[in-house]
Amino acid sequence: MGNVPCRSKTVTIQKWEPVADIALIGLAVMGQNLILNMNDHGFVVCAYNRTTEKVDNFLANEAKGTKVVGAHSLQEMVAKLKKPRRIMILVKAGKPVDSFIDQLVPLLDKGDIIIDGGNSEYQDSRRRCLALAEKNLLFIGSGVSGGEEGARYGPSLMPGGNKDAWPHIKEIFQSICAKSNGEPCCDWVGGDGAGHFVKMVHNGIEYGDMQLICEAYHIMKSALGMDNEKMSEVFDEWNKGELDSFLIEITANILKFKDDSGEFLVEKIRDAAGQKGTGKWTAISGLEYGTPVTLIAESVFARCLSALKDERVKASKELEGPREVRYQGDQQEFIESIRKALYASKIVSYAQGFMLLREAASEFNWKLNYGGIALMWRGGCIIRSVFLGKIKAAFDKDPGLNNLLLDDFFKKAVTECQAGWRQVVANAVLLGIPTPAFSTALAFYDGYRSGTLPANLIQAQRDYFGAHTYELADSPGKFHHTNWTGTGGNVSASTYQA
Repeated sequence: MGNVPCRSKTVTIQKWEPVADIALIGLAVMGQNLILNMNDHGFVVCAYNRTTEKVDNFLANEAKGTKVVGAHSLQEMVAKLKKPRRIMILVKAGKPVDSFIDQLVPLLDKGDIIIDGGNSEYQDSRRRCLALAEKNLLFIGSGVSGGEEGARYGPSLMPGGNKDAWPHIKEIFQSICAKSNGEPCCDWVGGDGAGHFVKMVHNGIEYGDMQLICEAYHIMKSALGMDNEKMSEVFDEWNKGELDSFLIEITANILKFKDDSGEFLVEKIRDAAGQKGTGKWTAISGLEYGTPVTLIAESVFARCLSALKDERVKASKELEGPREVRYQGDQQEFIESIRKALYASKIVSYAQGFMLLREAASEFNWKLNYGGIALMWRGGCIIRSVFLGKIKAAFDKDPGLNNLLLDDFFKKAVTECQAGWRQVVANAVLLGIPTPAFSTALAFYDGYRSGTLPANLIQAQRDYFGAHTYELADSPGKFHHTNWTGTGGNVSASTYQA
C-alpha cells in the first residue's frame, strides 16, 4: 500500500490594526449615543456588544458614515485599541460588569484602563478599583447623567477611581460632556468609589426634586382646582426665575401635552412610580453614615407608597379625611406660597445631599471639590438648574462650608420663603393633601435651627430601660448612669454613638 500524501492546512491569523482611541461595550441607546458623541468630537471608537448582531446593525444604521469601527469579540476589540487601552463598559450594574472585567483582564497590559459608566453601587467601584490595581490595571467608575439626549450631545460626567487614569481620559471626557459658561461639566471627583457615590447622591437629589414638583402639582390640582393648562403656565413662569431647571421645564411641557384623542396624557398615567434603586442607596448611605437625608428618604418612601395602588384605592373608600378639600383664600397668593415652599424645600434637599457628600469624604478620605461637583451638575444632567450656580458660588466663597443653609445667599432665600412655606404645609395638612417632602424639609429646617431638641428625654429613657448612660449638658464627653427606680443596679451598658 503506497504512502498517502500529507496535505498541510493553512491557518489564517487575523491581525487588527490599533486604530481606536477608546472602546465602548454595551450598545443600548445610552451606549450608542455616547459613541456618536465621541465620534463627533474626533475620537475613533470601537463598538462592541455581547450580541454581535447589534454591532453590525449599529454600524449599518446609526453609525453609518462615521469613523466608528466594530468588533465581534473582546479579543478583536482589544487589538483595535491604541495604548494605553481605554475601555468603557455601559451595561447593567452588578454581575454583568464583573463578568466583562473578568473577561478583559487576561487580554490587557499594565496601565490599560477599564471605565464603568453604568449606575453601579459605589462599594462595587471601590472593590473593583482595588482589585484591578493589584493586577496593574487602572479603574474608573464614572457617573453619567443626562439621559439619551445628554449622552448624545453632552452629559454630565463624574469620574472617580485610580487617578493615574485621569490624564488618559480627560481629553475625551471633557470634550464630550456638557458645558456651563464654557466650562466642562466634568472633572476628577476622587478616589476609588467617589465618582459613583457622587452620581448616587445626584440621583437621590433628583428623587427629591421630582417629589417636590409633584407635591406642588398635587396642591394646585386638588386644593386650588386648577386645570392642566393653567398649571403648565405656572410652571413655565416659575422656569423664568430662581426655579429655572430642566425638571421644571419638562413638567410644564408634560402637563399641557395631549394625546391623539385630545386629552391630557399625564392624567391617564397610572399613579404608581417606579425606581431603579439609587435613591434607596442614598437613603441607606444617610443612615449608615448618620446623615439626615430626610427629604431624599421621604421621596423614596413616597414612591413605595404610590406603588400600593390597589390598597390605596380600597382605603380611599373606607378612611375618612377632612371635609373641606379646597383652599378658600386668595389663589394667586397661595400659588406664590407654593413656589416659595418648593424653592425652600429644594434648598434643604441639596443641603442634605452635600452633608452626605462631606460625611463620605471624611469616611473614605476623598478630597471632594464641592463647588466643582455643583458645576458638574450645572449642565447636561437631569437636575441641571440655575440654582446650582449659587451652590458653586457658596463653596467657592467658603470651601469649608458645613451646610448650605449657613451660606448668606441661601440663608436669606429661606428666610424670605419661610412664611409661604409654612402656610403651604399647614394648609396641606388641614386639607388632607400629603406633602411628605415639603413637610420633612420644614421639619429638618426647624430641627437644624434648634439649639435644643428633646433628645435629652430619649437619653433618659434609654438609660432607664437599658442603662445606656447619658451625658450632662455642662460636661459633654463624660457618661453617667442613674438607678431611676431604686431597684435597678448601678452597672451601665457599654456606651456607643448611633
